[in-house]
Amino acid sequence: MFIKTLIINPVFFFMVVILMIISISLHELAHGLAAISQRDDTPQKTGHITLNPIVHMGWGSIFFLCIAGISWGKMPVNPSKFRSPKLGKILVSAAGPLFNLTLGILCVKSTQLIFTSAHEGILINEFFLIAAHINISLFLLNILPVPPLDGFYVFSEFFPALKPLEKTQFGLSALMLLFFIPGFGAGLGAIADLIIRTIAL
Repeated sequence: MFIKTLIINPVFFFMVVILMIISISLHELAHGLAAISQRDDTPQKTGHITLNPIVHMGWGSIFFLCIAGISWGKMPVNPSKFRSPKLGKILVSAAGPLFNLTLGILCVKSTQLIFTSAHEGILINEFFLIAAHINISLFLLNILPVPPLDGFYVFSEFFPALKPLEKTQFGLSALMLLFFIPGFGAGLGAIADLIIRTIAL
């Protein structure tokens, strides 16, 4: 369990928790801002255009993050208000993962600036590397075409035959299966590290 890290490496534990909370909150905020750009005022009406992580994640999600290292967030939107239902769903769904990818790239570039500056700091460098790893991993996870992940809502607009799966238990079962597959998390992390090394070239 992730909570053991608090005893083994408390600095790393708090870095991960803080960065996960920030990254997930910004991910959800990106969904909300994209929805607003599509003329959906639901995020504003529900009070979700905020940096408050409790609004985006809830205490249950933050508690589960501290215990198991896994968390989630939610941004209420109303696709029926989008200017273009099909394009709107694609843009709003893709906004969160793409923001994480962008943030991950910026964090990698920040580590390069730190290394080339006179104020080089190992802890700051580690902070940005962990942030890059978390955000690129969130990007990779969320683009999977499995409900309720964002990738499903993007892919289902291109392949409408997938849409009925949204109302079944397939998504939850598939996600549980993925996380129980030995090496899934490590594999996702390895791909994230490969992307980080590529960006750093």
